[in-house]
Amino acid sequence: MKIDSSDFRVRPGKTFRLSDWPTIVKPICKSKEAYQKLLEEHVAQLSSLQRLHYASNRYALLLIFQAMDAAGKDGAIRHVMSGVNPQGCQVFSFKQPSADELEHDFLWRTTCRLPDRGHIGIFNRSYYEEVLVVRVHPEILRGQGLPEELRDEKTVWDERYRSIVDLEKHLYRNGTHVIKFFLNLSENEQRKRFLDRIDEPDKNWKFSLADIHERKYWAHYMKAYEACLNATSTHHAPWYAVPADDKENARLIVSQIVLDALHGLKMAYPKTTAKRRQELKSIRHLLAK
Repeated sequence: MKIDSSDFRVRPGKTFRLSDWPTIVKPICKSKEAYQKLLEEHVAQLSSLQRLHYASNRYALLLIFQAMDAAGKDGAIRHVMSGVNPQGCQVFSFKQPSADELEHDFLWRTTCRLPDRGHIGIFNRSYYEEVLVVRVHPEILRGQGLPEELRDEKTVWDERYRSIVDLEKHLYRNGTHVIKFFLNLSENEQRKRFLDRIDEPDKNWKFSLADIHERKYWAHYMKAYEACLNATSTHHAPWYAVPADDKENARLIVSQIVLDALHGLKMAYPKTTAKRRQELKSIRHLLAK
C-alpha cells in the first residue's frame, strides 16, 4: 500500500474536526516482515537524504511531535530516525518550564533550540504545550508572571496562535522548514497502553499517576488540539494528524512524511571549483609517493 502524505495533512483554510479523523487505518503492510522491510527502506532513504541535507547546508528541518501520553512519540522518533547521523540531528524534550524560562516569553526556551542549517531538529513536545496543556489548565497561565491584561482567556489563545504562526513564517523565510505531527491516539488505546505499562515490569518506569490525572481531561485536550490545529496548520508549516493506534503504521506514515519534506528541499552536494580540483590533485600526488 502506497503512503500518500497528503491524506494526513491538515488543510489550511478548511475546518478541522478531530472526530472526522481516524485514530487507526488499514495496515500498510500485511506482515511484520513486510513492515520491517519497508521501515528499513525508509530509514536508508532518510540516511542518504540527511547526508545530502548536511552537505548542502542551505536549509534546516524542524520536526515537532505533539500527542497525548502513550501515543508513541518516543518510539516514532527512535525508529524513524535510527539511521540518521547524530552529528546532523538534535532531539529536545520539553517538560514544565523552569523558573529561568518563565522569566521570558513562551517561545524563548524553544527558540534557543532551533536547528542549525544542514541539521534536523526534533522537538518532543514544544511551544505548542503553551496552547494545549496550559489551555486545559489555565491556572498554569496565572502562574507564569504575565501582567493581568495579557492573560485574558478570551484573547490569549488567539494571540498565542498568532505569535506561533508569525514565528513559523519567519523561520520559513529564513530557510527553516517546520513539519508538525499530531499522533492521533484513541482514548481506549491509551487505556490499553497504560495497562501494559503497569503489567509489564520493564515498562513500569513509563507510568506515572499524573498520566491518569490528565486522562480525566481527555475531552478538554481534544478540544484544545482541534482549535490549535485549525489555527496553526499553514502551507509553510503544516500539521499532519497521524493515526496512532497502530504504532507500526504510524512510524511508516511519519517516515514517509519526513522523506517527502526532504525531497521537497532544493539540495545538492557542493560543487568543486577548478582551483579546488587542482589542489586535490596536488594532494593526491603527494599521497601517492
